Amino acid sequence: MRGVAFVGYKKSGKTTTVEAVAKVLKERGYRVAIAKSMHADFDREGTDTWRFSRVADSVLVRANDTDALLFKAKDINALFSMVSADFLLMEGFKSAQHVPRVVCARNAEEVEELNNGLAIAVSGIVASSGLTEVEGLPVIDATREPEKLADIVEKRAFMLPNIDCGLCGFNCSQMARMIVSGEKTVKDCVVLSQKPKVTVKIDGQVLPMKDWVQELVEKTVKGMLSAMKGYHEGRRIEIVIRDD
Repeated sequence: MRGVAFVGYKKSGKTTTVEAVAKVLKERGYRVAIAKSMHADFDREGTDTWRFSRVADSVLVRANDTDALLFKAKDINALFSMVSADFLLMEGFKSAQHVPRVVCARNAEEVEELNNGLAIAVSGIVASSGLTEVEGLPVIDATREPEKLADIVEKRAFMLPNIDCGLCGFNCSQMARMIVSGEKTVKDCVVLSQKPKVTVKIDGQVLPMKDWVQELVEKTVKGMLSAMKGYHEGRRIEIVIRDD
């Protein structure tokens, strides 16, 4: 899944920009998911869903217009693990440092404030001012040229694992900035580029392991299983351990 954050201050044109890009990507045949960061309480105290969420791990809501799954993700990785799409467009999420961003601004000064080395384009209200470039970034009016902005998103969107494993020699924030600048590519992310022989997941998140650790786990598990009936070399092995 590839991701892009559309960041900006209030009334900067974020929603309009996300909507325009999403429409174009959908027309091109991609599965598109949108994540919105809200500063208000979604599940208000005293409502039925609020009461249910206090006693359940997750709450399914079936409504006339929209169905929803309500749950409290422990972090942004757990939240996005629920998404299955080709592109994840994130409205807001200024704190996300593992994806590139489109800066939605009202003026050039806001672009300078929000460009932290992850920006790949500028849009929003400032695009109607006649500017074509700010800080070396193309300024695109998503209301008039949504295809042009979608082209950039389609070409440059990515999402790093956001686990700071250090296997590449950097954390995900540093690697993301180097990918945006052209110094690195997504293939330089060890977790994304290599298909490990052994994968261990903790609560759905992959635990990064160096090659020698994978080899140790593989040989240990196969050594134990080889003495058991039903084990055959060359088959896929799955082990699930519940710590509850």
